[in-house]
Amino acid sequence: MSPENVSTSTTELMSIVILSLSDSLHIAILASILSLIIYWLIRDSQRVRHLSGKHVFITGCDTGLGNSLAKCLDKRGFSVIAACATEKGGQELQSRCSQSLKTVNLNLADSNSIARAVVFVTEETAGKGLFGLVSNAEGTAPVAPTEWLRIEDFHSVLDVSLLGLIEITLKLLPLLKKAEGRVVNLINAKGLMAFAGGGYSLSKWGMEAFSDTLRIEMQHFGVKVSIVEHGFFKAGAVNSDVVEKYLLRLWNRLTPEIRDSYGEKYFVECK
Repeated sequence: MSPENVSTSTTELMSIVILSLSDSLHIAILASILSLIIYWLIRDSQRVRHLSGKHVFITGCDTGLGNSLAKCLDKRGFSVIAACATEKGGQELQSRCSQSLKTVNLNLADSNSIARAVVFVTEETAGKGLFGLVSNAEGTAPVAPTEWLRIEDFHSVLDVSLLGLIEITLKLLPLLKKAEGRVVNLINAKGLMAFAGGGYSLSKWGMEAFSDTLRIEMQHFGVKVSIVEHGFFKAGAVNSDVVEKYLLRLWNRLTPEIRDSYGEKYFVECK
């Protein structure tokens, strides 16, 4: 074969390869566009329609994530029932929202307060059932070496952030089943890292387990149960002086034997 024929064959081969690669690239681009279109169609089909008249009950709405969510859902047209720990928190929230948003005082550590809130929600939904329950409650969270804590320190967290949320969920299940609604439990991801003693991480892992079992059981009734493990967000400055005073109070109430076993150096480093 002459050099001219070899050169021509090589050029033709390279042209075929380039065309083949070009076709493959075009196919890949078209496949990507088609995938995006399918994704958008599926996503849009999952969006909740006709929001007016759909009641959503949110706990922990005085400040932070619960407060922001109540405002957001109110703007979108949901009938929001916001549970606040204080009257002041409820009044401030109402002043920033539409007339359709309702507030109710709620102390998750008090069964009587929970019962009153359930009656209020039942009356507000007026036989329609509850479209959504969003559980968001942090409670006070004593953080210290486990041996420094007493059982009441655990109760101060678990009674609100675990047992209280479980109790109000159980009492609202009939309304959720009626509307084939959904339960959304907000869990701070930092609580899933057991970095210190106390009930904080216990409450978060407890809500994970409760949500998982409830999800399986409620499928029969068309009720969805979800967990949202949110990250860190700015919810107010952390006062290091308050934390230090709290640790000092715990340190001072320890028995001399326990204090001696840790030593002053440990306490200083702990602060």
